[in-house]
Amino acid sequence: MRTLTFVVGTGRSGSTALSGILHAHPEVLSLNELLSSVQSRGLPEGRLDGAEFWELLARPNPLFERMIRNGVPMPEFLYTRRPGRFATATTGIPALCLMVLPHLTEDPDGLFDDLAQQVPGWPARTAAEHYEALFDLLGVRFGRTAAVERSGYSLERVPLLRRVFPRARFVHLFRDGPDCALSMSRHTGYRLIFLLREILARTGAERVEDLTEDQVRSLPPELAPLLGEEFDSGLVRERELPTAGFGALWSELVVRGTAALDAVPAPMRTTLAYEDLLDAPRAELTRLAGFIGVEPLPRWLDAGTARLDGSRRGASRRLPEAERDALRQACAPGTRALDRARDGRQQGDELLLRRR
Repeated sequence: MRTLTFVVGTGRSGSTALSGILHAHPEVLSLNELLSSVQSRGLPEGRLDGAEFWELLARPNPLFERMIRNGVPMPEFLYTRRPGRFATATTGIPALCLMVLPHLTEDPDGLFDDLAQQVPGWPARTAAEHYEALFDLLGVRFGRTAAVERSGYSLERVPLLRRVFPRARFVHLFRDGPDCALSMSRHTGYRLIFLLREILARTGAERVEDLTEDQVRSLPPELAPLLGEEFDSGLVRERELPTAGFGALWSELVVRGTAALDAVPAPMRTTLAYEDLLDAPRAELTRLAGFIGVEPLPRWLDAGTARLDGSRRGASRRLPEAERDALRQACAPGTRALDRARDGRQQGDELLLRRR
């Protein structure tokens, strides 16, 4: 691969649409939700052989399987919309099949089988070297030269990604805070994240995996079942949750994420505001293409512009006044952090242009 770029953000910022736009570029290998699919276990330290690496890609994601099994799948789960031979109730859906491969091909099972014939036989090397080999393999198959991985809820991974892939570039995709937080509050994945964070706050545990039996027993009946293998989907879908709480979650992610991005050399990072993409799609996509290292082809710019839908822009403004004001206040720290990131973007873009 000529370049490797990670599009990072909080999610609910037009990132799924952006993955579709990138996939439409004939030079871009769009790796949709790869890191979300394998989660933190997908970047282990040390060396591993091909069979061990393939296990990371092929093993079903336990949390996502539990969400599907209990009737709260995320809309990003492409495989469940066009099911193949894998199913949660029988085989489990391989992590790579759930969102990554259906984004690349109409035959994810066939591509999975082809990879299964090759990857397990690879020699021992680091996880980064395995991923780079995987990107090269897929790039050759689809005729792509620039890899772009895009996962929602990925800002917190920046330090890890920077350490594992020191030559990678980063695009911070973001959206107006109140609009983004309101979208989070209506999304099953973020509602579950919110509730799991409430469990940790109540118990003082750092991770759900660290909870003791006594801590689980201390939880109220609307939270404790979420830790089991089976729960009522209404606990996630129907419970009333404060939008301001999602604003606080958004701010926390943005403040930490922008601080992490500050450590990335300026020429290797840029920002992309969803609202800017709606207002000036051709200009922003041209700039994005230049940062990734591909040509802003006219037909691609036309197709990308047509994909954008601004109908939900400003949704938070239609909330009742008190709820809207509380949400804005909760988002204020993140908004200030984004303003600083915007100020630093121009410097990074200018340095990148000079290097070319």
